[in-house]
Amino acid sequence: MQVPDVKCRPSTSVIPFLRSFLAVALPLLSFVIMASQPGHAIPAFARKYGLPCSACHIGWPILNVFGQQFRDNGYQLGNERDSPIYQNPSYWPITFRVTPQWHLESQTKVGIDAPGMTTPATEETVTTHGFDLSGLDIWTAGTLYKNISFSVLPSMGEGDTFHFENAWVRFDNLLNSPWLNVKLGKFELDTLLSEKRFLTLSNVGGSWYNYHFLPAGDINGFGGIGDNQLGLEVSGHSKNSYARYSIALLSSVDGNPGFTSGGQGGTARTYDTFINLNEGFQAGSLGVQRVGVFGYFGMSPTFFLTSQGVPVQAKGNRSFSRVGAYGWWFLKQLDIETLYMHGQDNVFLGNGVAANDPGSLPPGAAGPSWNGGFVEAHYTVNPQFIFTGRYELVHMSRQANPALAATPNLGNVDSFTIGYRWYPIMFSRAGLAFHNEYAQAKTGNTSILTSSDQTVRSVMIGFDFDY
Repeated sequence: MQVPDVKCRPSTSVIPFLRSFLAVALPLLSFVIMASQPGHAIPAFARKYGLPCSACHIGWPILNVFGQQFRDNGYQLGNERDSPIYQNPSYWPITFRVTPQWHLESQTKVGIDAPGMTTPATEETVTTHGFDLSGLDIWTAGTLYKNISFSVLPSMGEGDTFHFENAWVRFDNLLNSPWLNVKLGKFELDTLLSEKRFLTLSNVGGSWYNYHFLPAGDINGFGGIGDNQLGLEVSGHSKNSYARYSIALLSSVDGNPGFTSGGQGGTARTYDTFINLNEGFQAGSLGVQRVGVFGYFGMSPTFFLTSQGVPVQAKGNRSFSRVGAYGWWFLKQLDIETLYMHGQDNVFLGNGVAANDPGSLPPGAAGPSWNGGFVEAHYTVNPQFIFTGRYELVHMSRQANPALAATPNLGNVDSFTIGYRWYPIMFSRAGLAFHNEYAQAKTGNTSILTSSDQTVRSVMIGFDFDY
């Protein structure tokens, strides 16, 4: 597991920037608690159906039970407004989302080159901070016809070109049953605990480490369960979406178009499988509780055939897996997400060795394995104000070879994130969230010179808005 890239870096201590963060956040916190108003609808389905935001969301963008049911049913409520030709002057079927922000990034024990050299001679803490923009999402979704739904989301990082974050068509309620739906295209894996719909956005806290973890020295091209994938999904659910299943057949390309496998264009020729099962049950006045299990079983190449130096086919594909269980627990205004995950990679992937060269495996080589999990809580003060906090860890249970195992805790991750979101504007035309977040992660023994722990930190204050 590599320490996340840090875009910005200056100060050797977290105390000064925490003081700055609190100086801005606490006065605003007092204001927002007093100024909160009843929530209204947000784009784009709110405009179409005239629903309040709280109908579908715990706190935008986290879905509640009704929101999950609406999504499972192919963005349909079963009324006359489902039609793609339904006309409403207020309905604009496209949502734009971007986050202007100030943020600070800090990383300890970064290898610093000696003057005139390109090799590190010392280790220092480096930090930067300033005003910035997130990427831009342009999202549209809905129905093409009764029981035919779609989603298209072109996305662009600041200064980058557009790519398709998702693009799919889904045939809903086949054989007049909610238990049979078929989706084709690029889509998010059907994980009830979704990285695409959670409340943290900073460089450190903006993803779950468990979903993307790779051990030191591993060459697996799989980017993680949090990445959208290309393939075919069969799914189903009960009428109230308490019981759900999905089975997906996916190209082994980590969602990259053009058969791009392991970073090499036009070379893929294997498939992965993702399975998710979850069940919900009503716990009196506390709300609907959910439990589930999932598994991702894939293949990744260890070398490539080339033609005139250009890779033309992935070879030496070897297996990997990610399996886990989760729960989503509701205690009225408090909800808690819990996850456990176990990962393992083939010995060739873990040691970065081509499968046609077994003699290059180091003595005692083995397939690496690890365990991890997180606890994430959200407290909804009211429909326009929500606190969030998370503790997460990933620890190796077996390194790929004795040389790696000789470094205790190599690659282990321990992290936490805290923050809040206030929604001063939540109308059917637009939504605005004032976002404040602090996140920190420590990775074991990854510094380049001293092989000691590294810590990365993010502070983020921004306005997350959509229209």
